[in-house]
Amino acid sequence: MRLATFFRPLALVLAGLAATALSPVLVAAEQVVVYSARNEQLIKPLFDAYEQETGVKVRFLTDKEGPLMARLKAEGANTPADLLLTVDAGNLWQAAESGLLKPFVSSTLEDSIPAHLRDPDNHWVGLSVRARTLVYNTDKVDPKELSTYAALAEPEWKNRLCLRTSNKVYNQSLVAMLIAEKGEPEAERIVRGWVANLATSPFSDDTAALQAVAAGQCDVTIVNTYYLGRLLRDNPDLPLQIFWPNQDVEDSGVHVNISGAGITRHAKNPDGALKLLEWLASATAQDSFAGENLEYPARAGVPLAPLVESWGEFRQSPLNVAFAGAHQAAAVRLMDRAGYR
Repeated sequence: MRLATFFRPLALVLAGLAATALSPVLVAAEQVVVYSARNEQLIKPLFDAYEQETGVKVRFLTDKEGPLMARLKAEGANTPADLLLTVDAGNLWQAAESGLLKPFVSSTLEDSIPAHLRDPDNHWVGLSVRARTLVYNTDKVDPKELSTYAALAEPEWKNRLCLRTSNKVYNQSLVAMLIAEKGEPEAERIVRGWVANLATSPFSDDTAALQAVAAGQCDVTIVNTYYLGRLLRDNPDLPLQIFWPNQDVEDSGVHVNISGAGITRHAKNPDGALKLLEWLASATAQDSFAGENLEYPARAGVPLAPLVESWGEFRQSPLNVAFAGAHQAAAVRLMDRAGYR
């Protein structure tokens, strides 16, 4: 865990007290405090740019989403946090359901971010898009064999599929969205088929699953695209290629999720937090926010990173990503029943 610039040296505090004594009016610089589950190297350049542009200081604490939400609960009304920034709509939904976020109204965000990437009750908004799609070994799979997420449950994929463990929220959200789209019985049939078709036990992360596909241990996997991007930056010759599933008119489209943020329930500077949110949805910030991690901008019309653009266009699922949270508990139970570990 890293706490960035929350505490100043005692000398500065004493200097401030002295200045107060000498000056009848002392105006403190505005600040916004962010609890972030996104890595410092991704968010600090953005916050530095915001401070330079607006004069508003952004102080931030980074940690995993679970500890951050537990911290917000424990701190209650005493929390210094104005904004919670995290990954996956399931986590944001849980934060809202736990009473950690307060609703906001912003025509700027409504105009900038598509409705399916925003909380219907306005507790949070998506800031970057993560496509969870198929990646296959180009030496072993003809892309004409591929079609949908559900098709990977069919017998022809026996011993050909690799998956990440069900413990990660990314796959829980994928199954939650399947429940929203198809209903629980059909979603369970699909997940049971995936389990039956596994070439090996699930992997701890997306990178390991991709490496297994590249090595020929399995033929296809389901991952977030930026994991592939990171691998290809270091080794562009890997026999790996993206396939966009569910693109026929009658199909739902590619499963997407978000990283996003919401204003904390006990924010001391909710207006400042909203202004920062709106700035993060601007074209300039979106270009940096998404491009640094090889994600997709949540705002339409923002240029993609060259590698991301090379993957081609695809149609997203129009389902609101809030379903990833609403059906998450059911998804976890379903995956357990199906033997997906």
